Amino acid sequence: MSKPPLPPEAVELLRRPNPCVMATVRSDGAPVSTATWYLWEDDGRVLINFDAGRVRLKHVRRDPRVTLTVLADDNWYTHVTLIGRVTDIRDDEDLAGIDRLSRQYTGNPYPDRVRPRVSAWVEVERWHGWGAMKDNDQAST
Repeated sequence: MSKPPLPPEAVELLRRPNPCVMATVRSDGAPVSTATWYLWEDDGRVLINFDAGRVRLKHVRRDPRVTLTVLADDNWYTHVTLIGRVTDIRDDEDLAGIDRLSRQYTGNPYPDRVRPRVSAWVEVERWHGWGAMKDNDQAST
């Protein structure tokens, strides 16, 4: 696994609205994964957003370790996995965070303006890529 910063071609992939799967850790230590929207930030962190009532928000509040696997939309064999931890969690009172994510994926503001939301930022500690994003720290096969 490589450490940040990520190479420009990986950042380019992460800037696109690609499919993403996020894994969290339950209280019994079991991993849980779910599809999610993400947004690569200029500072190298990743914005994610939760419905305030979701269980995975409880997971990251208790254990901030997460992984995000981002799949290239045109070739899922090419993907980047980001391993890190949630370092900042804030109520998304004005829905600015979820609107940024929704615009990235749909081109429109988030439609549900009633349920409370929470924004969180993932600090990337390590990463690994596969396919066209294979990082150089991996042994050749």
